[in-house]
Amino acid sequence: MDLVAGRTFPAERRPLRHLDPVLLLVAVALSVAGLFLVYSATHQSLRALGLDRLTFVKKQATALALGAAAVVVVASIDYRFAKVYAGLVYGAPVLLLVLVHTPLGASSAGAQRWFQLGGFQLTPSEFMKVGLIVMLAAMLSEVRSEEPSLQDVLRATAAAALPMLLVFLQPDVGTTIVLAAILVGMLVVAGARVRHLLALGLAALVLLFGAFQLGVVKEYQLERITAFLDPEDAPAAALYNREQAEIAVGSGGLTGRGYLHGTQTNLDFVPEQHTDFIFTVVGEEFGFVGSLGLLALFALLLWRAVRIAFLAKDAFGTYVAAGIAAMLSLQMFVNVGMVVGIMPITGIPLPFVSYGGSSMLANSVAVGLLLNIHMRRLT
Repeated sequence: MDLVAGRTFPAERRPLRHLDPVLLLVAVALSVAGLFLVYSATHQSLRALGLDRLTFVKKQATALALGAAAVVVVASIDYRFAKVYAGLVYGAPVLLLVLVHTPLGASSAGAQRWFQLGGFQLTPSEFMKVGLIVMLAAMLSEVRSEEPSLQDVLRATAAAALPMLLVFLQPDVGTTIVLAAILVGMLVVAGARVRHLLALGLAALVLLFGAFQLGVVKEYQLERITAFLDPEDAPAAALYNREQAEIAVGSGGLTGRGYLHGTQTNLDFVPEQHTDFIFTVVGEEFGFVGSLGLLALFALLLWRAVRIAFLAKDAFGTYVAAGIAAMLSLQMFVNVGMVVGIMPITGIPLPFVSYGGSSMLANSVAVGLLLNIHMRRLT
């Protein structure tokens, strides 16, 4: 018998005995693969500038180490405490999103999305994804009827609308889409009526149209959408990223050119290749086979998240796991989709693989929550 937080558990119900090793190993495999891909995408450019070729890899490895610690901490504390403190988990990143619009936030290329902390950048919108999941899960788990009422749907939408607005104004359309996907995914799992979801979709389209008319959407964002919908009439500059990404992926063929031998990668033809376009490195250097292998790892990750949602002991755990599954699946699909030309370019990182410390930490917290829910499904 074990005594944990004043409660006694028989050996077969000890949380650690129900750790999901598959989920953990897949997350580690994706993160380690990301280190190699980030190195491939950056080492030549850094060498040309006379800088340490491991600069980005060292920063990403630091984020990975912090992420591993976050997984341990989050998995160790009963996830049901997150429901009790859902307001804080949600409110803290919202406050940071407000502050990032002040002089405290750093700006680059017309966007103001992060805080500069020494040599690192803290991006509040990445943590907002997890905060929104916890808040919506807490709200939806309190619904006592078989399906959420219109009032319940509106309350959940209001909770998501505030961070979506703050992120959209940065501007960051990609993360706004992810937050919207989290809301819709969790409402679907909660059993929201189709007409309520259609009404939300219509309202979103109206607001988006208004944003275009008022000039809230930046010119380069409009050009990206135009390049996707009507590439023949789009400016050449707007098509450049997409074309170079498709060339890189297509040149990899079946088995790829080999690690560190990708010409598009080494010659730095693809912009932001270590972040938004990291999948081009996979396509060029490891080909169709390597790309399929990486996608298989993501499929396995998503399967474990969905499985945990079904196995969760309570509604809160189910909704948290479902929200994480929606978050990861949307990011994976859009990131890979924009590389191969089936989605517009929106600047969404590939979870665990793309360079970015905040993204790594937020995704690690998400994995910690999934492990936590799985470990305590019997307690």
